Amino acid sequence: MSVNRVSLILNGKKAGIPEIRTAVYALREQGIEIAVKVTWEAADMQRLLEESIAAGFERVIIGGGDGSLNEAVTALMYIQSQHGENPTDPISLPEIAVLPLGTANDFATSAHIPTTITEALAFAIHGQATAIDLIAANDRHFINVAAVGFGAQVTAETPTELKDFLGGGAYTLTGLAKAIGFKPYEGTIKTDKGTFSGNIVVGAICNGRQAGGGQVLAPNAKVNDGLMDVTLLKGFTPLDLPQVIEEIQQPNTEGDFCFQFQTHWLEIDFPLALPINLDGEPYPCEQVRFEVKPQAVKMVLPEKSVLLTSTNK
Repeated sequence: MSVNRVSLILNGKKAGIPEIRTAVYALREQGIEIAVKVTWEAADMQRLLEESIAAGFERVIIGGGDGSLNEAVTALMYIQSQHGENPTDPISLPEIAVLPLGTANDFATSAHIPTTITEALAFAIHGQATAIDLIAANDRHFINVAAVGFGAQVTAETPTELKDFLGGGAYTLTGLAKAIGFKPYEGTIKTDKGTFSGNIVVGAICNGRQAGGGQVLAPNAKVNDGLMDVTLLKGFTPLDLPQVIEEIQQPNTEGDFCFQFQTHWLEIDFPLALPINLDGEPYPCEQVRFEVKPQAVKMVLPEKSVLLTSTNK
């Protein structure tokens, strides 16, 4: 379903790209009304979304990377919560589309959204929106992947030689196992599958399929199935490495070191602040409840996107 009127919210660091200006002018010449807005600091996303809603825009294009998309869905959920279910103060959230401008664009890439600026803008305007899930992490939300434990540290702090260890590569896993002074995180994890107490090296709570610049963490994840796909990796030694790799490469395993499963919710309770990032944005805390919010927003995705269940393709 094409729209003739959209709001385009650009990450301020990307607003100067000449191709964006050229593409916007070309679309305007075709009769599409595009209101361009630019973020400057953290609070701008919510304000610009509120302005777009007040102006009656039914579709908002987010121009940026996975972090910008995270800001947008978190802001939308906050805006919705402020209005609640009061019939005297109704609110209709706009559809969301993506103009991928980040370094990795993991969500857009895994969804097969066009990656060139001209094609992505055209798709954002003419594509069909469908309802998708979000995952709440306490009062925050994310659309793609939350990394827990060492994975969160990798995203924020670690050199490139360790950044792809979640993909199951033998060399990076060996490096992880031999990391000097590294200790697994001790605590308790509860899900609708039961309770786990012990240590974890890393966890991935997935709505989408990939993170970290192309590392596929949940190859079968869908964004509209009402479930999150979870991978947990326990502490291991170099001698355990062959078994660890074998378990990671087998989906839906419950091994000695790697656990992969689906759940509607997951609670983490650790005595020390656990490194966590939501779509790459740091969110360290001791206690967090992850919960799927089914069909929380409408997003413009390819009709046959692998992230959609077959009934919605």
